[in-house]
Amino acid sequence: MVGSSRIRSWLDQLLHTHDTPQRTAAAYAVGVFFGFSPMLGLHTVLGVGCAFLFGLNRVAVVLGVYSNLPWLLPAYYTLATVAGAALLGVSIHPAVLEEAMRAVAASSWGGMAAVVHRFAPLLWAYTLGSTIGALILAAVAYRVALTMILTHRKLTARKPDEHA
Repeated sequence: MVGSSRIRSWLDQLLHTHDTPQRTAAAYAVGVFFGFSPMLGLHTVLGVGCAFLFGLNRVAVVLGVYSNLPWLLPAYYTLATVAGAALLGVSIHPAVLEEAMRAVAASSWGGMAAVVHRFAPLLWAYTLGSTIGALILAAVAYRVALTMILTHRKLTARKPDEHA
C-alpha cells in the first residue's frame, strides 16, 4: 500500500508546486499564451505538453489555459483578426468576419473543416492577430501573477510573526 507521504511527494513532483515565484508565474503565462493562441481546440493539450516538456507547474499552466473563457472567444478572436488584418493591410468585409466568428463560436471537432473553409480568407490575419494578442496577454499575465505570488508569500511569511 502506498503511504500518504509518498503520494504527496509524487504529487509535488508531478505538479511542480514548489517552484520559484518566477517559474510559477512563467508557467501561468505559458498557459495564458496557449489559451489565447490561434490553435483552437488544442489549447489544453499544447499547454500541458509544454508543462511536461519544460517541467513547469502543471496547475499554473492549466489555470492559464482556462483564463480564456468560452464567452470571451468570439470577441477576442474577432478583435485579434481585425488587428491582424490591419497589420497585414488586408481589408475585411464585415459579413465575412461575422460569418467566420459565428462558425468558430458554434464549431466542434466535426465541423472544423467548415470553419477552415469559411475562415480561409482571414487565416493569416487571424493567426498573426491572435498570436500577437496571446504574447501580449502572456506578458501581462506574467507580471500580474509574479506580483500576486510575491505579495502572497510576503503576507504568509509575516503571519507567524504576528502570533509571537
